[in-house]
Amino acid sequence: MKSLLYTNEYPPHTYGGAGVHVEYLSRELSKLIDVDVRCFGDQDIPEGPLSVKGHTVDTDHYKSPTQLKSVFGALQRGLDFNTSGNDAQVVHCHTWYTHMAGIMSKLNYGIPLVVTVHSLEPLRPWKREQIGCGYDFSLWVEKTAIEMADAVICVSEGTKADVERLFNVSSEKLHIIYNGIDPEEYYKQDATPALKKFGIDPNIPYVLFVGRITRQKGIVHLVEAIKHMHKDFQVVLCAGAPDTPEIAEEMKRAVEEAKKDRDGIFWIDEMVDKPTVIKLYSGAEVFCCPSVYEPFGIINLEAMACETAVVGSAVGGIPEVVVHDETGYLVPLAQSHESPFSPLHPAAFAKDLAYQVNRLMADPESRKQFAKAGRKRAIEQFGWTAIAKQTQELYQSLIK
Repeated sequence: MKSLLYTNEYPPHTYGGAGVHVEYLSRELSKLIDVDVRCFGDQDIPEGPLSVKGHTVDTDHYKSPTQLKSVFGALQRGLDFNTSGNDAQVVHCHTWYTHMAGIMSKLNYGIPLVVTVHSLEPLRPWKREQIGCGYDFSLWVEKTAIEMADAVICVSEGTKADVERLFNVSSEKLHIIYNGIDPEEYYKQDATPALKKFGIDPNIPYVLFVGRITRQKGIVHLVEAIKHMHKDFQVVLCAGAPDTPEIAEEMKRAVEEAKKDRDGIFWIDEMVDKPTVIKLYSGAEVFCCPSVYEPFGIINLEAMACETAVVGSAVGGIPEVVVHDETGYLVPLAQSHESPFSPLHPAAFAKDLAYQVNRLMADPESRKQFAKAGRKRAIEQFGWTAIAKQTQELYQSLIK
């Protein structure tokens, strides 16, 4: 059997959870079947059980608005994916950027279409800030692909419930296959080299955030929470790749304001490499995930595998990863009816985040227990070998 994987992200060009998912899924799948990955970029891994081919596109000559260049660039790459030929028995798409490519492969090559839902466009209204009217297209192409797919993989029970609520998909087409972690790569390591690199004091404990600067990740709410946090620990914000210049400026102002009241705030304004992130996870006393929308939340799993206790918002798939009072603390998020994925009371949410962070930072015994339990849960519940086997079995059922 051969699977064709379409993805925006693939190493070394990975900036989010979907890219991490495809990296490890393709690696494990290639131990069971042949895997042909086609992605955005300049990657070129030759033929074998796992082959990877990046596709570039020059958008400089596009006369469309700047916001739409990524949309039309995605469509051009999707066309290139298909004109490169195909000898696979199934096509598997990741994120809306590749959905049109998957639709073309299903209809033109006559093979089953599988879509993994990493997030859902209707639940990310802030994307309009990023791609303008292209958001209307992303809504349409995602809906079309999900509803015509032969199978839809949801990365959590929460995501499955969202798909059932938002789309016309029969229940027998919906399958829950979690994201995973490689515990041999993500484990507690000496954080000193990373801390020295960024000027972080290794003798003072710190709370950590890792993620993109986007509305979804709730980073601005976390920065707002800093003024309510105790001043006997550091705050490290490993946050880069802003969605828009506007949110980048908002983040800058918020951090500058927070620094007026306390020392020990470190903003790493870049997407650091994996070995560095693992060291930052390992050195942190608490990892904080303030997301307002998170279908799964692989960053929490990465922190848990590195034996770090977690404080996370109780949204989407996070409660399926972080067990309250066992591997960390969950913070309820009351959401606005007008804008469902904005906090109804942002100031209260920020205070609640700070309260749970303060509570855990002041309790070394709980941190130690949560850290051990988190590592154990990551190993036992979220192994990539089992995830790849479930995916391969799903492919086989569709081909039959």
